[in-house]
Amino acid sequence: MENSPGFKQKGKKKLGLPDAYVILFTILVLAAIATYVIPSGSFERETVNDITTVVPDSYQQTEQQPTSFIDVFTSIQQGMIDSAGLIFLVLIIGGAFGVIEYTGAIDALIMKTINKTKNKEYLLIILVCTLFSIFGALGIIVNAVIAFIPIGIILARSMKLDAIVGISIIYLGAYAGFNTAFLDPLTTGMAQEIAQVPLFSGIGFRILIYLTVLASTIGYIWWYANRIKKDPLKSVLGDNPFPKSGEKDVASVPTQLTIVHKLVLAWLGIGIAIYVFGVFQYEWSLNQMAAMFIVIAIGTAVIARIHPNELVTQFFNGCRGLVYGALIIGMARSIVVVLENGQILDTIVQGMATVMDPFTSVLGANMMFLANFLFNIIVSSGSGQAVIVMPIMTPLADMMEIPRQVAVQAYKLGDGFSNVITPISGILMATLAIAGVSWVKWIKFIMPLVIIWFLIGVIYLTVAVWIGWGPV
Repeated sequence: MENSPGFKQKGKKKLGLPDAYVILFTILVLAAIATYVIPSGSFERETVNDITTVVPDSYQQTEQQPTSFIDVFTSIQQGMIDSAGLIFLVLIIGGAFGVIEYTGAIDALIMKTINKTKNKEYLLIILVCTLFSIFGALGIIVNAVIAFIPIGIILARSMKLDAIVGISIIYLGAYAGFNTAFLDPLTTGMAQEIAQVPLFSGIGFRILIYLTVLASTIGYIWWYANRIKKDPLKSVLGDNPFPKSGEKDVASVPTQLTIVHKLVLAWLGIGIAIYVFGVFQYEWSLNQMAAMFIVIAIGTAVIARIHPNELVTQFFNGCRGLVYGALIIGMARSIVVVLENGQILDTIVQGMATVMDPFTSVLGANMMFLANFLFNIIVSSGSGQAVIVMPIMTPLADMMEIPRQVAVQAYKLGDGFSNVITPISGILMATLAIAGVSWVKWIKFIMPLVIIWFLIGVIYLTVAVWIGWGPV
């Protein structure tokens, strides 16, 4: 029996990397144990103009509030309830884009851009990266970017480059925008809501960071492409530039933007523009954004003449694709529920403030950036990370005289930059698997760019503290 094929196969089975939910549940259990070890305590808080801030030097210990066994599991339910607005926003946005993608408008836009830049390698790199970066900055398509990787491989093959370039023009393009995500409600918007700064405030400075990151990304891909164009053996992949064929049947992908496609994309742009106008003019919140995306979905169905029953089907297909990402927000929130109910969240903040007391505001902001970068390597969910870290970083920023807007950006940059290297990211690992590129070789290629990004982040956060970047 021991020599049977079945037995051997079972014996060779390897444990994969832990799922994000497994990691979060482990952290939840550790947080519950911490309520027995870390002293309970709290700060006094004051509310001015609807913004609640911590009163410095007001921390006092309180009676211990340990988490029971059943409290660990009820905190998950409570986390889902507390995050219900955000969870349903994610699902509604997913549903709306499910309807839009059903029309083929986004695919057609991408293929149109590709066809317009054939035989113009560097122009293609610039345009495709820029297009995907805009999607990333809006929080669109980032989780679905893997669907476009085979197209990137085909493009790289046509340019006689390698699979790394194919991945980069799609994947890195999207993340160059997601690194700042200046109009993404699920990361930047959520962090700003937790930090109690106006939704999408500071957008001008964020766009400046976005343009700098995008330029550095395009420049790096351009440099690498030019390097292997001159000498193919300088490819990170050596003498096997395309480990997998990367071929994809694109016959079903529309290559021309029809009138319907143009109207659908225009309607999407109008819907987003109306919402942004409402944010700045009428102080709209994430609830209005959810409503606007329902309007966008219905309007798309009208334009594309989608039957109401088909609209419902495609909407829920879109929702289904984001259930994993939506519920992780509630799972992450459960950790904060335990820390708050155990009254150790303020103790943790006090401890961090004590450690960082010798630091200047500039150094403190950059330490927040580094901490978020390292934390996201373990918890590779932007929205999940925001729910965990922003309740800690917000009062810490107040105590260190760091503008809350800077704290939000420190979180977002740390989250975005580490997404392209963490093996915990299912999106990254799936992307590499499609192209047949090993994680080790990807790291060899990407690390110089991550260092460049990191230096850009340090410079902008330093400037942001110096100028007192606030909610403008």
